[in-house]
Parts: sequence; structure tokens; C-alpha cells
Amino acid sequence: MSVIIDSVAFKRRLHLLQRTLKDSKSFGGVSCIVTALGKGDSETQGQWTSMLHIWLLGYPFANTAITISPQKCVIITSAKQAKHLDGIKSASVELRIRSKDPEESRILYKEMLDQFVPNESSFGVFADDTAVSLIAAAWKEEREAAVARGAKSVNVSKAFDELLANKDEDELRAIRTAAKASMGAMTQYFADEMTTIIDEEAKITHADFSEKVAAVIDNAKLFRKMKLGAEFDAALIDWSYQPIIQSGNNFDLSSDAKSDKNLLQAGIIYCSLGLRYKFYSSSIARTYLIDPSKEQEQSYSMLLATEKRVLTAIREGAKCSDAFKAAKAYLSEKEPSLVSHLAPSVGYGVGVNHHDRLFELSEDNDRALQDGMTLVIQIAFTDLKDSGEDSKPYMLCVADTIRVTSDIPIVFTDAPKSRDVVSFYFKQEEEEPTKRERKPVQSSSNGRSMRSERQREQEESAEARILAHQAELKQRLQERGVEKYSDISQQQGADENKREFKKYESYKRETQLPPAVKDLRIMVDNRSQTIIVPISGRPVPFHINAYKNGSKNEEGEYVYLRLNFSTPDTIVKRDEAFENPYAQFLKSITLRSRDAERMNDTFKRIQEMKREATRREQERKELADVVQQDKLSEVRDRRPQRLEPVFVRPTPEGKRVAGSLEIHKNGVRYQSPLGKEQQVDVLFSNVDSLFFQPSDHELIVLIHIHLKNPIIVGKKKTKDIQFYRDATDMSYDDTGNKKRRYRYGDEDELEQEQEERRLRATLNKEFNNFAEQIAKASNGKLAVDIPFRELGFTGVPFRSNVLCQPTTDCLVQLVDTPFLVVRLDEVELVSLERIQFGLRQFDMVFIYKDYSKPVTHINSIPVSQLDSIKDWLNEMDIPFYEGPVNLTWPQVMKTVTSDPHEFFESGGWSFLANDEEDAAEEEVPEEESEFEVTDDEPEDESDSYAEEESEDLSENSFSGEDDSGEDWDDMEEEAAREDQRKEDRRGRR
Repeated sequence: MSVIIDSVAFKRRLHLLQRTLKDSKSFGGVSCIVTALGKGDSETQGQWTSMLHIWLLGYPFANTAITISPQKCVIITSAKQAKHLDGIKSASVELRIRSKDPEESRILYKEMLDQFVPNESSFGVFADDTAVSLIAAAWKEEREAAVARGAKSVNVSKAFDELLANKDEDELRAIRTAAKASMGAMTQYFADEMTTIIDEEAKITHADFSEKVAAVIDNAKLFRKMKLGAEFDAALIDWSYQPIIQSGNNFDLSSDAKSDKNLLQAGIIYCSLGLRYKFYSSSIARTYLIDPSKEQEQSYSMLLATEKRVLTAIREGAKCSDAFKAAKAYLSEKEPSLVSHLAPSVGYGVGVNHHDRLFELSEDNDRALQDGMTLVIQIAFTDLKDSGEDSKPYMLCVADTIRVTSDIPIVFTDAPKSRDVVSFYFKQEEEEPTKRERKPVQSSSNGRSMRSERQREQEESAEARILAHQAELKQRLQERGVEKYSDISQQQGADENKREFKKYESYKRETQLPPAVKDLRIMVDNRSQTIIVPISGRPVPFHINAYKNGSKNEEGEYVYLRLNFSTPDTIVKRDEAFENPYAQFLKSITLRSRDAERMNDTFKRIQEMKREATRREQERKELADVVQQDKLSEVRDRRPQRLEPVFVRPTPEGKRVAGSLEIHKNGVRYQSPLGKEQQVDVLFSNVDSLFFQPSDHELIVLIHIHLKNPIIVGKKKTKDIQFYRDATDMSYDDTGNKKRRYRYGDEDELEQEQEERRLRATLNKEFNNFAEQIAKASNGKLAVDIPFRELGFTGVPFRSNVLCQPTTDCLVQLVDTPFLVVRLDEVELVSLERIQFGLRQFDMVFIYKDYSKPVTHINSIPVSQLDSIKDWLNEMDIPFYEGPVNLTWPQVMKTVTSDPHEFFESGGWSFLANDEEDAAEEEVPEEESEFEVTDDEPEDESDSYAEEESEDLSENSFSGEDDSGEDWDDMEEEAAREDQRKEDRRGRR
């Protein structure tokens, strides 16, 4: 692990400590803080000196002394370690090199103490720390000598602890990463291993299981699955404490608890995990219920409810005791019998110190909480017993890492912990009687058969859960629709209000008519967008919007010009209406003239004016939702944060030239070197979603912004702005192109691949950091969302086959244009179409809650992705229906919007459910097999055909005597071929 000191963070935190020393009385008025770290091993990790090193430098530096006064910081260390600290040297930060000889080091320590600790002055120390080494012993002797000559040492451990409590953004990011890693280890490893052990009735002790869980820290593949960010470094992750696993009836909730040598038992299983990243700790604890009793289930539900109540009491300005009092008051009201079982603390502080007792959430701790603090909320009921005589004591506990804010705290370890998730029922499945006896499966490996059977049962169980959840979602959707559109009169009134009358006027006064109308000839006034037609000796103006179409014919010496106008009985578009549809209208008029040239010119001008009017109307409708953004507030007092070079999509008018992306006070600006014509401003208030997609498996790395309201870029309307850079730009060679002239072998290709990987990693880190800076500058309005490539599927949303990838809140495709961004919270339901046996692809349609919004199609999705898409939709609480054919969705949505009340009263979206889906929800007797011979054949079939059928079936009997090992898929294909042969025989007869 390479040591890299963040000089910016060091200076910021050093200045904070120096200001606190100078201005605050919390440090007891000491003139300086003097510390010395010994070996810097695991035994000193929880000591205050080690935490000071980590907070300031990022790493504990062994055998290093640090003295900090309000004006100066002096670090005494070895020459080897000084190389890492060279970047933080300044006028106020001094490095002094010591040798390995303790006596020579003692002289340096004495000189420093004489400089900073004069006689009869006080200096701060971490009194409880122990430093074990010859160098540290020399330091301790000189410190005691300073006390002997009249100086006074003051323990400043608590004061420094309070200073560490408020985390900056870098610290919070490290704790958040550690929390995500802990959550992944719990949900993606421990839970699966635990259920497998219980299911297979394997014998393993708590301590051995703990060692097995601790080994996942070396599983790089697991951490990649956790999506910890492009800049995540697995070398910086470690355990805050050894995983604690307990079961049976011996539970220990103390901070120094460890896994014992007892065997893991079914029943109540408790696990606590704590990973740290960049030396910043996190913690998560879950209790799993194996075949729980009703009392255990009720107590666990009350445990989760208590945790929610505690979270509402934690915010800036609250006291630590408020959280415990909130839990106690809630239990006193809801379940008084559990008050005596509540643990004496409901949480503690966490950070560099994995268990900060200074911020213990106990009844007598009145320390105030502040925005930026991080805590572990730990709710536990101890010494519980069921009402039965043979019941044994057990414990229930959940713990999560959170961040304190001015409002509801942010939970970093938001892993599922509902009762349905943590409860497992094995006995119930074993005791449930089977509906028919299964024939023994002949296999070369009984273990493999058992695993296949278990896997099949798990798949059936998962499918049943999906069906049950979907039925609940569909019922909820139907009830919401009926309730929303229950007021018929209100809905009809709303529909009438949507009708807009087209008002247009050519001239307000007769004097505005052009003078040429006196000639009483047809003419075109482009300025007023009007056709003036002489009728009965008077010029009559017709606005171009009233003109529908026309025609021109020549018969002999005359030219006939026919003009057709819009009238109430010829309206095609539903949004067109007239203020008075009962007035008299001129439907058409025919004009005759001998002047063919003039009539041709007039008709041509009318057609051009109509096309121009139609184009303007389309532009007006298209730009109706475009908003005028506020002015961007530029950063004036410093240089704005900048990412360059980057390209922008959609590209403004002009050449494609790389520019820079800048972060300002209320938005971002793309600045092109070609000038303001290609400048693009995006305000944070208009940003709906912010995405970062790394260059892994792609040609570009990008930051994508999805807008709430579209803006104009160049001359195009867009709701998506993307800033990207090519990740495969390898046109330059750092070697001066000398190597490539002479070497063309595998070694050169390997060097090129390594260089490309290095460039991609650098680009990913740069763009990810800048996206985080954008989110930070928005003051909490935005959060960076990264697509999950593992959950992606291929499909055709527009013209080409692309990879669609889910994110936390969306489904996106951000590489090829046009982009696809589907907000899942705007989706009402999904229709899966072309789900038929034999088809290799299906289509997916997203129907939005806003019925006026067109549906989104993703076509040609491989059928192999169907199950994973169903699982994803079900997890996102989106109801879906399956159908065998494609629907005409414009006509469907027209029916829905015409009368939503009637639509939901008559069943709503249930019409999408096909007969097969309805039948799947019913219980089918297991003794019926789709492969059995039925009596549906005609009675007049010949005996020879029956014999042929019997022979064919006997060849494919699954009595277990055939060693060919056909599985269900092979037999299903054979049955399909047999059905086809039957149809061919019927056709021949």
C-alpha cells in the first residue's frame, strides 16, 4: 500500500486544531499538545495518538512525535518516513529527522520540549495512551522530566474527541464507503453462508464461522459486486473488529464481545460486522430468526419500530440522552413489558474510534449532537424469554451506521431488515406433507440431485413470492385509480377545461387592409398571414389558420382555384375547437380567372404560407415546455473547479471542439473555446438526476445530467446534457514513438494494454470526483447515481440494440444517442409483450403515471433476461403484466384518458393479464403432467396410429430405466416434436 498524504486535508484539519487550541477553553488553556506514537501496531489503533495521526496524516506513523501549538507544528520522525511527509512542510510545519539511537532522539525531544513547554506552563497529553518502543520510552522520560521541572500536563483526550466528532466531507465519504462494504459483507456473504449451514445442518463453531467471514476481506470479486465507486481501493479496507457471531442462549452485547467456541445453532442468530476504510470505521448488526415463534416475531417487529422512533429523535441540537428517552417512552406506550429488556444504550459515536463512548446514547449523557457527526444506532432487547416452560433466553438486536443532519438522519447501512427478510422457516417446509410421492431420481451423484431439487424449490418459492407481491401491487394500483378518479363530474369538468379555443385575427380595423384590395382580386398578405378573397364585391380576409387545403385546375382558357376552410364538421384534431361552433361558416370557395400565371403564383404563395404557419405551430408546441433558466451565478472570488478537456452532447452549432466544465454557485457551465455561441449553462434547480458512468467496457467516460424541464442547446430542445471524454484516445506515445518503430511483439501489446487500463482508471477517478463535487456544490439537492452493469440487459429503445442499465432510481442508456432515462418513480406499470413459447425475444413497455406522456418501448430483449427483469421490477415495487402480443398503445391510452373513472371501475389495467397468467395463480394438481397422453384425439383414429403413438411414447418413458439423463427441457422439446408429428399425420389424412 503506497502512502499518499492529502496535504489539503492536513492543512485544513491542522488549522482547525490550532484555532481550537487558541480560542477554545475545552483544552484547558494548554499552550500546546505533545504526543508520541510507539510501534503503531494493531494494539495502538484505538489510542488517541494513533487517531491524531490518522486524522491529520491519514496513516499512523510509528515512532513519531508530534507537537502542535497555535502557531507551529513540529514532527520528529525517521528519515524514511520523512520522505512521505515532505509535501506538507511549510513555514508553520517543521520536520525534524531522528536517528535510530534512543539517546540521540532524547536530545531532539528535550530541545522541542524546551522550545514549546517552558517552566510552569501547561501542555496537553493523551494520558491514557501507552507507547511501547525504545524511541517512545525516551520520549516519555523527557516528558516526565518537563513535569519535574515545573510544567503541568493536562489530559486533553475528551477535548480532542469532541473535535473529531464533526466529520468533514472526506471523512464522511470514507465512513460511507466502509458502511457500504459492511452492509455488502452482511447481506451478500454472511446471510447466504448462514442459511446454507443451517439448511445442510453443518457443524461449525461461532469462532470458526467468524474466521470464515473475516476472510471475505480478501475477496476482491465480492467488493466489485458492492459497487463502492471507481476510486475504491481494496488495499485500504480492513476490519474494525473481528466479526461477532452468536447463537443459542449465550449472547454478549458488550463492546469487547467475541465469537466463542460454541456450535452455530438454529433459532436466534446474531451477527455484528464492522469494516473500516481509510481507518474510518462503520458497524452493522442483524439478528436472523430461524423458525421463530410468534412471540419472537412480535418482539422483532417492536425492535424495528423502536429503531424508527429513535431515528426521529436524532438531529442537530438534540442531546444524546434524547435518543434513549425516545426509545423508552415508545416502549412504555406500545409494549411496557419490553422496557426492562432494553439495553442501557441505544448507540454510540463512530469514526476513527470504532466505539466512541463520549457520545454514548444513554439516559444520562447530555452532550449535544451536531450536523456531520456519525453514530451507530444499536437497539437491543436482552434476556428475552418466550412464555413456554422450556424456553431459553435470547437477544434481539439491530445496528446501523448513520449520519446526523439538521433533519432526519442519513442511514449509511440501509440493508433490508424487515421480518420477512431475516426470518427463515425450515421446519415448516420439512413438515409440510407432499401432495404426491415423487419417483426416485436415478443419478450418478445423490448430492447433485439433492442440490438440484433444492434449487428448483428455491426458484419456485421465489416465483411464488413475486406472484404474491405483484398481486398486492396490482390491487394497490387498482384501488388508487378508483380513488383518484372517483369524482366523475370533477374529471369531466377538467376535461372540458382542457379544450382551448383557437382565436386568430387578421385585421382589427378595416383601414388595416392593404390598398390593393380595391382591385377586388384574390391576394395574399404575408405580413398579416391572410388570404383576401373578393366575395360579392367586398374583400373578405381569411386567416391562414382557417385555411385547410386547396387545389388548382385548368380547363380551357380558365384556371379554377378551389380553397377549402376548416369548419366544425371537418375538425380532425381533438384539441381544435371554435368559440362558437353554431355560427355560419364558409366551407369552400372556387375562383375562376383567365390569368393563369397570376393564379399559379397566388396558389403557390398560399401553400408556402400554410407550410410556414404549420411549421411555426409545431415549433411552438415543441418548445411549449422549454423553460427560461435563471442566470448562472458565477464564482468570482476564486477560480471555479474545472474539468477539461470534455465534449458535450448534444453538440451546439458548429464544430465539435473540446471545452471545459466549470462548477459555479448555482449550476455548471460548459465553456467552449469557440465562444459564447457554444456555451451551455445548467442550473442545479433544473437538474433531475446526475449520473456518472465509468469507462469500464465502454469507449467513453461520462457525466450525464437529466433535466426537469428541457432547454435549448444550439437550436435543439433537449432534456439530457452529457459531458464525456474518449477513453481510448491512445494516439500519443510517451516514449517519443521510438519503441513502436522497432517492436511489434506481444510485449509491446501488453504494454499498450496496461497503459490503456491505467488511463481508464485515471479517467474514471477524475470524472467520478468531479461528479461528486457537482453533487456537493448543489447543497444536497443532487446525488451521483452510477448504473449497475451487472443488472443490465440489451434491447432496442430507439433505433439500435444497446445495453440498458438500472440505477438506484432510473433505467438508463447513456452511451448511444438518443439517450434513454426512465424515472422509475414516474412509472405506473410495465407491460411485457410477445411472451410466447418459441420466441427468443420480447418487448417491454413503460406506462407512466402521467397518462398524457407517451409510453416508452424497449424492444427485442432476449428472453434469457426475462427472469432477471421480473426480479428487478418486483424489487422496485413496479407492477408488471405479461402478454403474447403487442398492443396499439396510442389507442389504449386514448381509451384510458377519455374516461379514467370508467376505465378503473371496469377493472383498470387487469385487461393486460392473459389467461395463462390467471391460471398460474390457481393451484394445479401435481398428479397432472403436461407430458401425459390425453384422450383429446378423434375417436376415428386408426389402430395403426395408436400403435405408433404408443411406441413413440414408450421410447421416451421417464421411468428411470433410461441412463441417457434427459432433463425436463429435453423432454419438453421431444413432446413438442411429437405434437408436430401428430399434426402432420392429420394433414396427410
